[in-house]
Amino acid sequence: MPGLRVSAYARQQASAQVERLARSRLDVATFLSQAGVVLDRAVPSGIDTLPNPSWATLDPTSLLITSTFSDGCEMPIEEVVQLEYASEMPSNRIGDVVRNPRGVQTASELVDSDPVGGREYLGLLRSIGVAHEALLALRARDGAYWGAVYVVRGPERPDFSSEDLELLRAVAPHLAEGIRRGLLLGEASEPEGPDAPAIVVLGEDLTPESLTPGAEQWLRELPALERGNLPAAVLSVAQVVLADQDGRGGRGGDRPTSVRVLSARRGWVMLHGQVLAGRGGRRVAVTIQPASSDRLTPLLMAAYGLTKREEQVTRHVLQGDSTAQIADALSLSPYTVQEHLKHIFEKTAVRSRRELIGRVFSRHYRPRVEDNDERIRAARPIRGGPFPDRSLRPDRAT
Repeated sequence: MPGLRVSAYARQQASAQVERLARSRLDVATFLSQAGVVLDRAVPSGIDTLPNPSWATLDPTSLLITSTFSDGCEMPIEEVVQLEYASEMPSNRIGDVVRNPRGVQTASELVDSDPVGGREYLGLLRSIGVAHEALLALRARDGAYWGAVYVVRGPERPDFSSEDLELLRAVAPHLAEGIRRGLLLGEASEPEGPDAPAIVVLGEDLTPESLTPGAEQWLRELPALERGNLPAAVLSVAQVVLADQDGRGGRGGDRPTSVRVLSARRGWVMLHGQVLAGRGGRRVAVTIQPASSDRLTPLLMAAYGLTKREEQVTRHVLQGDSTAQIADALSLSPYTVQEHLKHIFEKTAVRSRRELIGRVFSRHYRPRVEDNDERIRAARPIRGGPFPDRSLRPDRAT
């Protein structure tokens, strides 16, 4: 059986390339398409008839899927949804791999843990020409999950080695960061609402070079306007980022600088600064966005009439937490958690946790996936988070 040998140097180069791509101002589809080419060289599939790898982006709040595609094209959503949220058959699920301490899981490991169910899943993979599969959770350094990637190999190739899996784990934070930045860039360039993030790009002399739509309004709401009509906080973030890259900040120039600032109208907002990769003089991108990126909570409470505590329990269910884990996280007794679940099931008209996840996905995330499918085909930036249900008012439940 032929092996797939990739030198240690080539793997290091691949990791560095993915990191550079993540620091570039690329939309999500472009970033993942280019990163996928790099990844396929370092962890090759040996399959010419299937795109490799395949991607899913996630909402960090719920860990539910917001888009799926391979090589810049969407994946069949019906198959993904069936395996991830509906099927009782064991499979390599995103919900499982994010709870795996290693952050990566192979189909062969699934067979080891569940011989009968795992072999059934392998049979499904082999029907499409896949013999080996690795699923990697894309977790950023701050702990947020922004996506997952499926890497596959054909029957004439060996299973993924420990070196393969170590490389995947090494690039996961860069891939997560690239998705996060791409989503911010996309929403800033085509705002979905008045609180959409905005981006200000500054030159090395801290002169504004470009602003995304809505940025001027954000800037007017921040305190202490200084030269160039820029708030002191924006200039401070940019200065710290440049100093860090010069080695004067003690943190390393590749990591973003973030500060929280109180705005005049929208409460606390976050400013994130990052040096942009590219040729020419150095530039800094400062992103301005609401301090909380949780757009699911108001939707759940409005759509189903959930209380704040019921919403918190629901969110933990979506993330796959057990009753004991929910009780520990919310400082409740397991009995109280079960009582909350009973009320949640009644309000959402479901009978189980799996049905609850399916209901929330169907109503609030499937429209997002379908909209993103259209955006990918039209070469427009994709969106993150749940799809806004504009038919709901905050005081209205259905």
